[in-house]
Amino acid sequence: MSPKGRDILKSMVGAVEPTRPEVPSVQQPHRPSGAVKAMNLSLGRLGEEAAAAKALRESLASGDKVLEIDPAAVEMSFIRDRIPVDKDAEFERLKQSIQESGQQVPILVRPDPARAGHYQAAYGHRRLRAAAEIGVPVKAVVRKLTDEELILAQGQENGPRVDLSFIERALFARRMDEHGFSRDMIAKALATDKPETSRLLQVAQTIDPEIILAIGPAPKVGRPRWLAFAEKVRETAGQKKAQAAIRAAGFVTLETNSRFDVIWKAVEEKSVPQRAEQTLRTQGGAPLALVARSGKTFRITVKSAAFSEFLAQRLIGLAAEFEEENEGK
Repeated sequence: MSPKGRDILKSMVGAVEPTRPEVPSVQQPHRPSGAVKAMNLSLGRLGEEAAAAKALRESLASGDKVLEIDPAAVEMSFIRDRIPVDKDAEFERLKQSIQESGQQVPILVRPDPARAGHYQAAYGHRRLRAAAEIGVPVKAVVRKLTDEELILAQGQENGPRVDLSFIERALFARRMDEHGFSRDMIAKALATDKPETSRLLQVAQTIDPEIILAIGPAPKVGRPRWLAFAEKVRETAGQKKAQAAIRAAGFVTLETNSRFDVIWKAVEEKSVPQRAEQTLRTQGGAPLALVARSGKTFRITVKSAAFSEFLAQRLIGLAAEFEEENEGK
């Protein structure tokens, strides 16, 4: 972090309320499994430092207080916008930064509408998770928010600072749609237009969420390939090929972008037609011919010279009989 950014934040974080709010004690702190990717000032990004400082300055100017809250009393947003990954290097760097320098930027929470003394996070889920794992209180601005206001704050926090990947935006759109939010609200939360919102929903509603979560955020895979992928898995056969690729040995060890490539290749492979074979035998067990059917192909391989002559003599009659039976069809 630049010296200037550090001085600005020090002056504002000094406004932290020293008294913690009363919250019920929880024996096992809640450790969210999916982390929403938040801004990390310790990475030295001057643009992000300025944005964070501005947001905090505006929050404090409006009369909000920064409180220290037990992470166990804060639940994640009711709609997830990030796809969790097994190995998250940025989260580990954030965690180390908080351990060494403390939490520089507070998260935003609202009072839990159903449980007194508890909260729901609008954004800052990574900082919340880091504080929980370190075992320290999380600094938070508490603000009364409706569901719509929470989702807008969540989208506006993650949109301009740390972009969600295309498929994360698509899955976020689907989850908002399933919660009953209008297309206008979804577009507003994602800071996009209606056509793009429709494309996001088209992808997320076509591809099985299990496949999306198995692949992960795949930040290098953009809209064109995801749209094409959705077309490939639209049919049942495509979904089955993708599921088979996910279950293959070694898939879970792959990096998220590589997982997409593996499943892409799997759904592109043409299915091998099933081949049915039958051996015709005499009553005594001697082989007469091998009958094989594959797709529209029907092949007879005769094993007996006598049977070959028998078939040759009857083929003309069989053709005439077939034509007579199918006349007028």
